[in-house]
Amino acid sequence: MTPLSLHRSAFLVLLCGVLTACGAEVATTAVTGTKLQAEQAKQATAQAEKIKAGLAEATQRTEAAASAADSQ
Repeated sequence: MTPLSLHRSAFLVLLCGVLTACGAEVATTAVTGTKLQAEQAKQATAQAEKIKAGLAEATQRTEAAASAADSQ
């Protein structure tokens, strides 16, 4: 191998190593982002369920008050 060829090979090996490390970081970031989105979706679902329960309770109270007013 000529010295120039050896330098090219070393550069290519170094470049592959850097790109591999960057790819791993991007993959880790993507996984972290996906986990965060899943957690936010769970929280949104729980909040929606609380709102539905509150609306159902308010509807029951309104119907009970209307029924009580009708019976008087």
